[in-house]
Amino acid sequence: MSDAIFVRSEILTPQRPPARGLGAWAWARKHLFSSPSDVALTVVAVAFVLWVIPGLYNFFIGNAVFSDPEGLKGAACRFENVGACWIYIADRFDFFMFGFYPAEEYWRPTLVFALTAILLIPLLWPGLPFKRTNALLFFIVLPVVSFYLLMGGAFGLPIVTTEKWGGLMITLIISIVGITCSIPIGILLALGRQSKLPIIKTLCVCFIELWRAVPLITVLFMASVMLPLFLPVGMTFDKLLRALVGVTLFASAYLAETVRGGLQAIPRGQTEAASALGLSYWKRMGLIILPQALKHVIPGIVNNFIALFKDTSLVYIVGLFDLLRAVQSSTSLTEWASPTQAVTGYVFAAFVFWMFCFSISRYSQYMERRLDTGHKR
Repeated sequence: MSDAIFVRSEILTPQRPPARGLGAWAWARKHLFSSPSDVALTVVAVAFVLWVIPGLYNFFIGNAVFSDPEGLKGAACRFENVGACWIYIADRFDFFMFGFYPAEEYWRPTLVFALTAILLIPLLWPGLPFKRTNALLFFIVLPVVSFYLLMGGAFGLPIVTTEKWGGLMITLIISIVGITCSIPIGILLALGRQSKLPIIKTLCVCFIELWRAVPLITVLFMASVMLPLFLPVGMTFDKLLRALVGVTLFASAYLAETVRGGLQAIPRGQTEAASALGLSYWKRMGLIILPQALKHVIPGIVNNFIALFKDTSLVYIVGLFDLLRAVQSSTSLTEWASPTQAVTGYVFAAFVFWMFCFSISRYSQYMERRLDTGHKR
């Protein structure tokens, strides 16, 4: 064997990888054409997209009606092969947003939307300071201010009863109140179901199983029709308040089971170690167990929120005009009658629901990555 030893005296300049391993073609080879089955699926998918896109383009853009300078309304959308009637959406946009709320008072729900966004976005942004103050303003001050702004009767504002509320405003009110209030109730129910006290555990189990055993539409019907029958003569509750209570309790039962799954995923040693440190029950739960349990079940909690947001459309059964009901009621307007009027309205409603649900989903994925709950191996 030779005793010669080679030691390089200079650092080589890094070289680019082979050109065939870079760029769009390399990505396509890896993800689209890596096997015969992938090639077949890619060809079928591309053919389907090429078949669908022209029709969608013609409906939403090519043959769509974007303007109505002569004020023809529905007549402007009555021609052969007409696309989406966007002028109908533009004309009814305020009704879809606010329902029967007086037009001269639109600034009040608009201000409530703005205040909600101003307080909610910093609350959901992990890196921003003053979280405690922000949470205090959002959970305590904002509901009071929003109530008097929307309802009126104070500071010289005229009263607008809840019968005139509608559209996206009702959808957001029910979903935000239901989501916000169901979180603490659901957590307490989950803790109560795991309690060692028989009475507390039995009550929580009965509550959860009762509300999970009936559909939401039945809950709303009971809250709207049956509940007044059990109240004393002359006593009544606002229709919207009854719907809010029913939706909140319904969502709490499902959230309780989701949180209970997270609690069961925490190893018993966590509780025993916290007890060994002398922490009380509430400190163990609030500082150690619950943060880990909630982190584990973020996808399930977000799934409940998205389902609740979409289920708010069921409030039409109690006479509330949510966004979907507002769109549906507008399809009967004779001045806007056209071949694509109803389809355009439902497409608009679907887009609004998709926008909110997709935003919630993307935010939950961001929080999962930030909290590293994926446990990837």
